[in-house]
Amino acid sequence: MSLSPLLVERSFGDLPGWAGDDHLPAFEAFARSALHVPIKPYRSGALGVDFGAFAEAYAQARGAAPANRSEARAFFERHFVPMLVRPETGAGLVTGFYEPQVEASPVRTEHFAVPLLSRPADLVDVDDANRPAGMDPYLAFPRRTPDGLAEYPDRGAIERGALAGQGLEIAWLADKVDAFFIHVQGAARLAMTDGRLCRVTYAAKSGQRFTGPGKILSELGEIPLADVTMQSIRAWFKAHPRRVDEILWRNRSYIFFREAAVDDAALGPIAAAKVPLTPGRSMAVDRLLHTFGTPFYIDAPTLTAFDKRPFRRLMIAQDTGSAITGPARGDLFAGSGDTAGEIAGVVRNAADFYALVPRALAGGA
Repeated sequence: MSLSPLLVERSFGDLPGWAGDDHLPAFEAFARSALHVPIKPYRSGALGVDFGAFAEAYAQARGAAPANRSEARAFFERHFVPMLVRPETGAGLVTGFYEPQVEASPVRTEHFAVPLLSRPADLVDVDDANRPAGMDPYLAFPRRTPDGLAEYPDRGAIERGALAGQGLEIAWLADKVDAFFIHVQGAARLAMTDGRLCRVTYAAKSGQRFTGPGKILSELGEIPLADVTMQSIRAWFKAHPRRVDEILWRNRSYIFFREAAVDDAALGPIAAAKVPLTPGRSMAVDRLLHTFGTPFYIDAPTLTAFDKRPFRRLMIAQDTGSAITGPARGDLFAGSGDTAGEIAGVVRNAADFYALVPRALAGGA
């Protein structure tokens, strides 16, 4: 496997602000992947960053941790070479995501009437090997029926009761818009009315394509595209409560969840790379192109939502998402709760991506 021509070798001196970053929390995030990969290795991405080349860095990361930020920086400089990731078109782009925290009830009440559902028993995984002829090649989760595999009910059908009576409800929320944004984020902390703090995280989806409400509202002329944020979408829904279903049901994709523990309140949910996300240091990438565990230095000078300064940070690829497509495209994990949501909801900034590639892949440079 050779490196893609979209990866262009640079030096650490070429990375704006590299010396000013605190590389220690990035190392801690990297070390979580290092501890996981002996259990199940990551798949190598199509850009040619071979998972096997991380072996030496992972082995050292499983040992003694750096004592300070200088040692953490030296670790990355010792094991990796930075490579500019060239976008296929236009400029690189970062957005933000977070883990919402909402109040929920373990039982349905008059106030708590919007369910979060677990994976149905008749939902099956499908790929090119077992997808029936004529089925949309995008679909990865069809329904098992006596007549074979069929497309699963979409969001509108499910919210109108297509799965009622199966006992799939994990918890009940008070607000349909809150539930929708939990679907978008793929996880949430639930402050239960019985005093428990628990978590739901992604288990599967109905399979249809995701269509964001911001795109829909922009096309309808309700919100200018440049003004679309999570906050502006929520404000529009609050001002137009009778049109919520009209807009949300145009996004046919529906997410199913599983329950998970909150083992460390400082960390986010366990994501696609099978490790807890680190606020401000984990990011989602296109997993078909990139290899989980790859460090990325992100230079987004117009992004100041995280700490009021231009965003120049070392991040670790530890998640993915259906909207995250392309080589220079990333989703930055802002953390959990409302404050993190205020940050994540406004992130949509041009950025340069530098993948830190194991030195063995760069000719030992």
